[in-house]
Amino acid sequence: MPSLSGLGQLPKRLVLGRAVRSDRLGESLLPKRYALPIFASDPLSSVAYATQEILIVLTLAGTAFLYLAPWLAAGVVVLLVTVVLSYRQVVRAYPSGGGDYEVAMKNHGQFAALVVASALLVDYVMTVAVSVSAGTDNIISAFPSLDAYRVPIAVGLVALLAAANLRGVRESGKAFAVPAYLFISGIAVMIVTGLIRYFFTDAGVVSETAKYTVTPEPGYGQLAGLALVFFALRAFSSGCTALTGVEAIANGVPAFKPPKSRNAATTLALMGGIAAAMFSGVTALALLAEVKYVEHPCDLEGFANCETEPQRTVIAQIAAATFGGDASVGFFFIQAATALVLILAANTAFNGFPLLGSVLAQDRFMPRQLHTRGDKLVFSNGILLLAGFAAVLIAVFDADVSRLIQLYIIGVFTSFTIGQWGMVRHWKRELRSAEDPAARRRMRRSQVINTVGGSLTTVVLVIIVLTKFTHGAWLVLVAMPVLFLLMRAINRHYSHVSDQLVPDTDSRMLPSKVHAIVLVSKVHKPTLRALAFARATRPDALTALTVNVDEADTRAVQADWERYDIPVPLTVLESPYREITRPVLDYVKAIRRDSPRELVVVFVPQYVVGHWWENVLHNQSALRLRARLQFQPGVMITTVPWQLESSFGQDDAASRDARPAPGDLRRGLTDDEVENTPYG
Repeated sequence: MPSLSGLGQLPKRLVLGRAVRSDRLGESLLPKRYALPIFASDPLSSVAYATQEILIVLTLAGTAFLYLAPWLAAGVVVLLVTVVLSYRQVVRAYPSGGGDYEVAMKNHGQFAALVVASALLVDYVMTVAVSVSAGTDNIISAFPSLDAYRVPIAVGLVALLAAANLRGVRESGKAFAVPAYLFISGIAVMIVTGLIRYFFTDAGVVSETAKYTVTPEPGYGQLAGLALVFFALRAFSSGCTALTGVEAIANGVPAFKPPKSRNAATTLALMGGIAAAMFSGVTALALLAEVKYVEHPCDLEGFANCETEPQRTVIAQIAAATFGGDASVGFFFIQAATALVLILAANTAFNGFPLLGSVLAQDRFMPRQLHTRGDKLVFSNGILLLAGFAAVLIAVFDADVSRLIQLYIIGVFTSFTIGQWGMVRHWKRELRSAEDPAARRRMRRSQVINTVGGSLTTVVLVIIVLTKFTHGAWLVLVAMPVLFLLMRAINRHYSHVSDQLVPDTDSRMLPSKVHAIVLVSKVHKPTLRALAFARATRPDALTALTVNVDEADTRAVQADWERYDIPVPLTVLESPYREITRPVLDYVKAIRRDSPRELVVVFVPQYVVGHWWENVLHNQSALRLRARLQFQPGVMITTVPWQLESSFGQDDAASRDARPAPGDLRRGLTDDEVENTPYG
């Protein structure tokens, strides 16, 4: 029959599977065929909403400025190619997985590095929230009746992603590879089919919204001069969501199989080429099919049910127009593949966030728990933290992509910009020591690439901040400084603790005397064992201590003490208000006050039980006492366990049914640790 501890581990094992030994870490490294869907699913999937975001902004002014869409899309593609080329230099120069954070730390210093870290952490959370919400949108486009369950669906999908990632990198890679490749092939087929139908058939490609007209928003009817430029830049900045996730490969180089840098650079090139081709094709089809997508559905003149029905996404409209309607197999295939890859695009963040958190924790800017690996050799704490924040964002913003997207990409372009200028400094420093002409030429070429990348991303960052600030981006600009200050505070704390723990002469000095105190509630086996152990330590002074909270019970203890002829005097502390903690604390403080160099050791008898419900049946006053005593300088607390019959065999059952995994060992005991004692 399985033990209680074994049953307690069952839900964990159902989610995570068997624990993995630390020496099998190398087996979880990724070949390129798995690395592409894991790290590149975010930028690849952004074609599902990047074009849509451009159209949302342009249609604020009706249809008069849709002619700008091809030029804006071309600008996004140029920027994407430039950033991909720039990051290929990063993965070669800094293969340890720190990405922009490491580049900033080594070339700009701590301040810039923490700005990058705060930007990336915010952006990873936004990636999960936006990708999952966009995936939910595509599910609803296929099944509009699910619109009322938008938030529960999105939060449930985040939980599924977290569970998949908790099972380990290789296993999640296998799970995510198929949908990613189905999406790539599906979009490719849709683009080719759509272009053939448009140019070589009479049917053409006509979207369901082609016949609608768009009512301009107030203030957007007549745009000219600087207002038009600002309007176009706002649409361009929305289209730059196509670049999100590019940095994840630079942060995930350690997860690649050797040669790590070369494989990461190759994956970057594949991702950039595929993403640029798909984004260009989807934008072209959207314009050829005269797709219209607006911020407020009722701005579509002719959309009869705008109050009750959601708009179909741009991808859904293109698929329906290309494959012959919303009942075709092709339509449902594209919707299913798009929804899956958008949901799984969040996996980019589920890999990047924990890795970055681990690096920050190693540098003592985040809690150390983020640096340790869990049962499946993944950074479990980082995965859970990311899932929690993303679920909160989804709930607060009702899984609304249009609202969430306004908070997006500021963080990633901040890291882009600082990282690229850091790389320029890196190559400048390397050139000082390089003598080989071929190596110098390579460095010069890399420096030029990073200079161009840094210049473009700086301009785009300024555009994004200016155009999105009043549309919700100010929240990100507030969150980043808060995270920055939090990381600085954590680092100060760790540094302060480290300074306090440096050995000195006082830490080597022996105490002048040792005073042992045994807490007594009754005269029984646990008490006598604690007393025997205390005597075995040969203290300079030994006190058996009980607190008088009930006169009859205290007299019974004194009588038993005399009857068993215990060779240690029993000291009784009076407690007129029936407190236990305060009298014991005062007694210990008095000893320390009279002799500051004297060490006080408090022995606490403890029941060890085998069933969870037995914990409820024993008084926990000693736990409160221990919690207070641990803050007293010069005081040690020694627990003396007494195993009750219910605990017999539990250690064998635990080792048989739930052998500790590497994650358990580093955390200490994982079963019930509530210390139940007979005291009080």
